[in-house]
Amino acid sequence: MGNESSRPTGQLEETPLKPSRLSRFRRRFRSNGHRPVSDPPLLTNLAPEDFAGVARIEIISAKMNFKDRWIACLSIGERTYRTEISDQTDEPVWKSEKKVILERDGPHIARISVFETNKLSRNNLVGYCELNLLEALRLGTEKNVTLLNLFDPSSPSTVVGKLSISCYMEDPIEIEKSFARRVLALVDYNEDGKLTYDEFSTLIKVFGNQVAASKKEELFKLADSNGDGVVDMDELAALLAVEQEEESLISNCPVCGEALGKFDRMNDIIHLTLCFDEGTGNQIMTGGFLTDMQASYGWMFKLSEWAHYSSYGIGLKSGSSASHILVFDRRTRRLVEEIIDEKIVLSMRAIYQSKVGLKLIDKGAKDLLQSISEKQGRRMNSSESAKEIPKFIEFFKDQINIDEIKHPIDSFKTFNEFFIRELKPGARPIAYEDHDDIAICAADCRLMAFKSVDDSLRLWIKGRKFSVQGLLGAELSSNNFIQGSLVIFRLAPQDYHRFHVPVSGVIEAFVDIPGSLYTVNPIAVNSKYCNVFTENKRVVSIISTSKFGKVAFIAIGATMVGSITFIKKKGDYVHKGDEFGYFSFGGSTVICMFEKDSIDLDEDLIANSERSLETLVSVGMKLGVAKGKRSSEEFPNLHGI
Repeated sequence: MGNESSRPTGQLEETPLKPSRLSRFRRRFRSNGHRPVSDPPLLTNLAPEDFAGVARIEIISAKMNFKDRWIACLSIGERTYRTEISDQTDEPVWKSEKKVILERDGPHIARISVFETNKLSRNNLVGYCELNLLEALRLGTEKNVTLLNLFDPSSPSTVVGKLSISCYMEDPIEIEKSFARRVLALVDYNEDGKLTYDEFSTLIKVFGNQVAASKKEELFKLADSNGDGVVDMDELAALLAVEQEEESLISNCPVCGEALGKFDRMNDIIHLTLCFDEGTGNQIMTGGFLTDMQASYGWMFKLSEWAHYSSYGIGLKSGSSASHILVFDRRTRRLVEEIIDEKIVLSMRAIYQSKVGLKLIDKGAKDLLQSISEKQGRRMNSSESAKEIPKFIEFFKDQINIDEIKHPIDSFKTFNEFFIRELKPGARPIAYEDHDDIAICAADCRLMAFKSVDDSLRLWIKGRKFSVQGLLGAELSSNNFIQGSLVIFRLAPQDYHRFHVPVSGVIEAFVDIPGSLYTVNPIAVNSKYCNVFTENKRVVSIISTSKFGKVAFIAIGATMVGSITFIKKKGDYVHKGDEFGYFSFGGSTVICMFEKDSIDLDEDLIANSERSLETLVSVGMKLGVAKGKRSSEEFPNLHGI
């Protein structure tokens, strides 16, 4: 009794069932798809007029100056892909490819970075090149191999290797035929290049369209145009094209299972060609990365990420607590990682992101930061400090371009001379230089732009006591500024540290406001425990303009910044782009405040800031246009300058 089975009478012993042809086909379909599970969803509502094409990029091989194990990374916009690691060689071969969607007004400059992989945690960037993918539109659909120079990250005029790639546009008709060819190859069990009615029926079921499944016999006859009782590749491609145009035949992507038909046929075809990317049989690049630095990290970083010791992402939460800071490069329109020493990150988080750190600040840390800054300032003005320059350039080699520097590196007698370096004439062109109704970016920096102070408090500044009155001081504060727009220019140590005038006008006032020297890193700015901008040492100047009214320009000192030097004085007329002054060693910040309803800030800067994402800009790039002062002429953003 107790040993009797609870199985209903007459039920046979369970035996493993042989998978049906349909289930075997589904598994086979998905096993041939190469889309990484970590990639974002592929479906987007892309309007036909915005679609420029699908570019296929293959990183073939390279010739380097020394032997090592190498990887290559492809970055465009907010996505990065990487190859596998090559063998130990000075001529790595990858033959690794990726398709990317091109939008007419979207990111189109692809960067390919080559790393040597001899380190546990962070691999070494050796060379890079940039490719304008819109040029591929003019190259057509023919596959051509191109040899590109790989440039030294610190000195783009120095070639460190050669990279062999192919880049071409995929023909839309060929995309559909290619998809049909791959589908046919997978379901064609006897491999004769044709589908019988049974094979065709299995295919229709996998497409997930119940209506199509109910009339598969009718569809088979429609596809079999020559009446020979089988469907070949051309006939299948024609059927897919006709049916997708009239009524979607494929309801679900056979690879990822995602529902199709949300937007239009073009978006469905784009999804299918990217998702089911068997390609030419070459290695498909691995995706799911935000930056090339993230893609290049070794197993130590991956272990810390898995253990939740560090995080990697965009936005306020990541900016305030992550071990990596991501910014959006306005010129290339891609994400980049700000280089910062991990030990400094940990110490800043301990001080600025905790109540214990707050108590330290309240009990003497302010005096300590002041003392450290003064001591470091003296050291950086000594002749011994010049030895630090090469190491500094090496650490920030992808973020300092020595070719732009006006004087030779060996001419700097102290580190601080290098830190306040001048650039060659023309290195920072000024956007619309003759238009005083266009404001420009005041510094090489990471920028946040807000239409109102309230937006800045909601999205970025988390200090409990921040106010316009506190920032400007009682002498210069006004109601117009309180309701106005605010732009934050954050300079990191590796940046060009001379700041420039954003608007043309007359300098009405300079006011020195003493204060602390907290760091201006987002870790501190995003902290609710301190008030960086209103407590730090700063100099407030007011520029009276004919187009923007009064503009407040606030130069804010930070940790290690012992002095803020202005080269203009009260009463001077300044033209936008003129050099205004410089910060000595350390990170620092400039804030510009515009009166209410005086400026329309550029939409791309506003959009990034609404995501709590800083935009990497250079002196002279367009910032915004005066309200009510527009001419009939349109002023593009000119991301490149």
